[in-house]
Parts: sequence; C-alpha cells; structure tokens
Amino acid sequence: LSGLVGSEMCIRDSFQGEHPVSGEENHYLTSQYQTLSYEVSEHILLLKLNRPEHMNAFTVEMCNELIHAFDHASNDDDVRAIVVTGEGRAFCAGMDLSKEGNVFGLDETMQPTLSDLNDRFSDDDIVQGVRDTGGRVALSIFRCKKPVIAAINGAAVGIGATMTCAMDIRLACEHTRIGFVFSKVGIVPEACSSWFLPRIVGISKALEWTMTAEIFKADEAKDAGFVNKVVPAAELLEEAMKIARSIAERSAVSVAMIRQMMYRNSAFSHPADAHRIESLGMFYTSLQDGKEGVASFLEKRPSDFKGKVSSEMPPFFPWWNDEESSD
Repeated sequence: LSGLVGSEMCIRDSFQGEHPVSGEENHYLTSQYQTLSYEVSEHILLLKLNRPEHMNAFTVEMCNELIHAFDHASNDDDVRAIVVTGEGRAFCAGMDLSKEGNVFGLDETMQPTLSDLNDRFSDDDIVQGVRDTGGRVALSIFRCKKPVIAAINGAAVGIGATMTCAMDIRLACEHTRIGFVFSKVGIVPEACSSWFLPRIVGISKALEWTMTAEIFKADEAKDAGFVNKVVPAAELLEEAMKIARSIAERSAVSVAMIRQMMYRNSAFSHPADAHRIESLGMFYTSLQDGKEGVASFLEKRPSDFKGKVSSEMPPFFPWWNDEESSD
C-alpha cells in the first residue's frame, strides 16, 4: 500500500513561496494542478488527491501543490471550509517509493544539524533538501484559517495517515485502512505526527500504532478517537460535506479564531494564558460579527455574517511567532 509507482516531475519552483500569489494567477495555478483537483462550491472547497491510477501515492509535486492549495484557500473569502478526500478507491497509499535517488526528495549531499533547522528553518536549501515534505504540508494545514475535514475513503498509509493528523475532523468508511508503517520501512513518522497523534489518541495508542506499524481498520480508529465517524462508503463524502456546510454557515472570523485557539491555547502551560487570548478574542469579535449574531438571535432570523478572514481578523491575530509554521 505504500507508493508503488513511477516518479513525477517536481514543480517546487512554482509553489515554494511562503505565501500564496493572488488574483488571476492563483486561479490559474489551482486549475493547473497535476496531482489534485480543486473545486469550490457553496463556500466549500473539495480538495481531492488525484492520482487514482496510483492509489493517490504522495510525491514531492503533490506536496507543493497541497501547500499552495491550503495557503490559497486560507485567504480566499469564498472558501469557508475544506473537505479533503482521495479520487478512486484510496485516500493516499503513502509515498511514491519508485522515485530514483532519495524517494523522499531529500538532498543526500547535505549533513544537516539541529542548529541548521533552528537557525535556517525557512532557507531554501533546508526547505527543499532537509525538511520532510509531509511536515511542510502539515504546517500549511496548521496555519490555514479554514477548518479541514478528512473524508478517508480507503487506504491511508504512511503520509496518507499522518497528513490527516493535522486535519480537524476525520471521517472514515468501512473500507478505510490506516497504517503508520514507518518502522516497517526503517524510517520515522513525519508530517508533525509526533506532535499531533498523541494529542488525538494518547501517547500509549500512538506508540502502539507507530512502533508495530500494523495496518488497522476504521472501527479501531474510531474506538481510539482518531476518526469521528465510520459511515458507509456511499455516504462518506456527503457526511463530510454536511459538516462542512454547517461550519460554512457560521462566522468565518469566529471559526478561524476558534481553530487556532483550540490548538495553540491547549499547549499553554497555564489557563491564564488562554484567558488572555480569549479575552481579546471576545472583545474584538463582539464588535464585528458578534453584533450580527446577537441581532439575528433577537430578531429570530438567520445570521448574515460579513467578516472576512483575509482582512478583518482581530488586530492581535496572529498572537504567535509564525516563523516555524511558514514554508
């Protein structure tokens, strides 16, 4: 299940920027993806991994296109939620292992140190030659201002499993098979999964899954809290879209704030640190979409939120040093 296909031409030169380009150029680029399909309808981006003939095996090209897609969607006010799934019978069968040379796209002429990663995190030679591609995708999901829902429609192995750890809600079907198979091929987990996975399922289950490298079924993933629901395959995408539509009806600014607050505030060492962020968040959102929310409640009508994440986030946002989530 782990990438059995031929190498793909890398387009990293087109997508290596830290921030997305804008306007017509960005629309052109999203329509020209080679490994993804990108479709926005009713404020929901349906993003499909699109190498079905290879079970959507991951490549460096797919890495760069995913980073571009998440960065683009993050600042696109027409997108309020993102659903990620795979085209065909798999979600993602892992890394394409048939590529000549270093199959993970790493520069074997280098001898990087931890100091290099600390001091030159965003330098091009470190980004392109040292940092794992899955981690770069996971960080683009993490910094995204839109909620991301994974509809895991089949095999999700290696990077196919770890990339979903950075997504907010995971759904599976009866055909879903998941495997953190890294120790089986002599490497370590990537895509920031050693940060995300224990937070999702606990340290003991995370260690079991990653050290045994066994492939497990959707029911086990649900029992461990890794996926929220297991539904029939024919209903999977609609179930994901149903959740996305519900989110898309809410305040986009509120949702963007909530998403970052839950991840970042839960990592604080004291609840007073969360209180500071929540206080400022309450103050500024109450002056914007909060007024519409209160008015619509009192008037017993649907809310009509106008806040834009591209330009109307609270003035203290972001409240963190974002260098390490940049590409």
